Amino acid sequence: MTSYISHTTVDSLNAYEQSVFWRKVLGYNEDPADPNLPGHEECMIFSPDGTHRVLFIEVPEKKQIKNRIHFDLRPVEGDRDTELARLLEIGATEVNDLRTPDGKGWVVLADPEGNEFCILRSEGEMAAA
Repeated sequence: MTSYISHTTVDSLNAYEQSVFWRKVLGYNEDPADPNLPGHEECMIFSPDGTHRVLFIEVPEKKQIKNRIHFDLRPVEGDRDTELARLLEIGATEVNDLRTPDGKGWVVLADPEGNEFCILRSEGEMAAA
């Protein structure tokens, strides 16, 4: 017997705002039969193929320490630096730039509530290296 991950849950001060940010980051959708709205305490987003879900749940506490689990993202199209610029434009903040002169490495970002995540090189960049 085994288990599978039903969804990833992220504690949030504002579940709706977090769902909007991450929907833009990941290109995910919300359930048209149960749309996320301002004031909702739980907001779910789904991958385009429906295989992954992220649930944002409102909690009263702010993030206090470094995440124990975080997302590592790869651009679906384009390259890491172009995707980095897009993520910063939609509200991410840069925490630590760990890119190296040879093109390897990653950038640590934070979402609007301070949850860290990383942007890695795309599969194309990895293959070309």
